[in-house]
This record gives sequence, structure tokens and C-alpha cells, in this order.
Amino acid sequence: MGLKQIYHGSKEHQQMVALRLEILRKPLGLSFSPEELAIEKNDILIGAFDEEEMTGCCILTKINENNVKLRQMAVLKNMQGKGIGETIIQFAENIARDKGYITLTMNARDTALGFYEKYDYKIEGEGFLEVNIPHHMMKKNLR
Repeated sequence: MGLKQIYHGSKEHQQMVALRLEILRKPLGLSFSPEELAIEKNDILIGAFDEEEMTGCCILTKINENNVKLRQMAVLKNMQGKGIGETIIQFAENIARDKGYITLTMNARDTALGFYEKYDYKIEGEGFLEVNIPHHMMKKNLR
């Protein structure tokens, strides 16, 4: 498995959009608007690959000089539980550190809280609904 930063508008980005659509959006009856996808050109896009097939991905979005937000983390259903998510998290954290960010935050689905807690993410504040699913904000100090 290889991990790399991918470029907006590339064939890898198209694979990423398809993966996120399949895993995160379609089950909720949602899709992506062209505006949502256009905004990603300013983000750090990360993909995990087995040969040419994308097996997982995430996005890092700058909040401010010190903080970055992890978004849209997804792993192919048949590849979950095989360490891909862990590898993506570690890779994303290293990129964030290299870029000088101090904290990484995310809005995590409640069903994924245990996964992120294994990597020292802490729940911040009260739960909330996002896309009609219970979420909590989670945070990790990268130093």
C-alpha cells in the first residue's frame, strides 16, 4: 500500500470523490455539489493506494495558522479493519506537523469515536448532528 498527496482535478482526485461518494454520501442519500468539490482545491488531499486502486482517503483543511481539520476520511468497505485508516491518520498527522500545524481537529461520526480515540484524539464539547448523524468534535495536539 502506498500513500500520497494527490492533486485537485487529477484522476486520483476523481477516484477520491467516487470513494467518498460511495462510503460517506450515498448511504445518506447525499451527493457533492460542484461548489463543494471546487473548494477542495485549497485543501491537502491524501489517498491510500493498492497498485492503482484507491483504498482510502482523507482531506486536511486549514482552519488557521495553527489548526487543520481532518475531513472526509473513508476506507473501502472490504478493506476496513486492515490498518489502512491507521496508516492514513499517521500520514495526515505527519503532513500537518511538517506544515507547522499544532492541532488537528475533526467532526467525527459517533460510530468512529473509538477508532480515533485509539490514536489519542479527545472529544471536545457536546455532541451534535451533522448530515443527520450524531457527531462529536475531536482534537489532537500534534506536538
